[in-house]
Amino acid sequence: MAKRQTQSPAVVVVGSSNTDLVIQSSKLPEPGMTLLGGEFQVIPGGKGANQAVAAARAGAPVSFVANIGRDDFGDVALQRFEHEGIATRFIVRDRRAPSGVALIMVGDRGRNLISVATGSNDRLAKAHIDRAKPAFAGARCCLLQLETPLPTVEAALRLAKREGVTTILDPAPCRRLAKRILQLVDILTPNETELAEMTGLPVKTKRDIERAGEALSQSGVGEVLATCGGRGVCRLAKRGQQWFPAPRVRAVDTVGAGDCFNGALASALSAGLAVEAAIRFAVKAAAHSVTRPGAQPSFPQLMPGEV
Repeated sequence: MAKRQTQSPAVVVVGSSNTDLVIQSSKLPEPGMTLLGGEFQVIPGGKGANQAVAAARAGAPVSFVANIGRDDFGDVALQRFEHEGIATRFIVRDRRAPSGVALIMVGDRGRNLISVATGSNDRLAKAHIDRAKPAFAGARCCLLQLETPLPTVEAALRLAKREGVTTILDPAPCRRLAKRILQLVDILTPNETELAEMTGLPVKTKRDIERAGEALSQSGVGEVLATCGGRGVCRLAKRGQQWFPAPRVRAVDTVGAGDCFNGALASALSAGLAVEAAIRFAVKAAAHSVTRPGAQPSFPQLMPGEV
């Protein structure tokens, strides 16, 4: 039975919705190689959808702003959001473009290769953001990624700032961002690869990560939370830097771990937790997620006060 949302959204997620077609094998193929065997799954995904589900499972009332196709993948996605208790009023059904699809190969130690056909996600527009203004009124956090057009991301950031909503941007997939966009971001959450691409600096050691994060923090963002897998999260703000170690777990599948972190972070902040406590909660939620296969199926049902 679908969960019914009875509260005004505390978290607004603006972003992509995809269907993940996943093959899990003993290793990842090299170029030109064909591998036999492996388990195949069809799993709901997309960074926006993943983060919306993660935030909802962490207890936040969530509204999702997205553009999905009028096709079977879109039908299933909409049903899944309603089942998770996510408000779907501002999800558009596109007649001209198919829903997004991601092809994911998962190998040993949870490593993965991903290719995405963006489909209807590319048609999420500023007009959709304007129509979703009621979702921003009274919200505590707005969570965004970069799988939708940059003008749309910027429009959502500007609307959130006008409404006094904390903005969290996951800069994935990594793109060059103008300073005017970065200045609208309260919390930027790059992983190590994105941190290196955005700064042009090495990220091999913890000190490297700190230097790169310090450089990025000079771009106008409020603060940087560099997500570093098993090493945890490095927070870089005007008051200095702080590491939040990740619990030791046996990683089965790292797909979606960053999305779980971002969704849990937004949920915790919207519940009134201080940033440090919210980061600790999000790190534990993400660590839990990598112990199970898949993105959304691995996200835990955890409340900020339970860890």
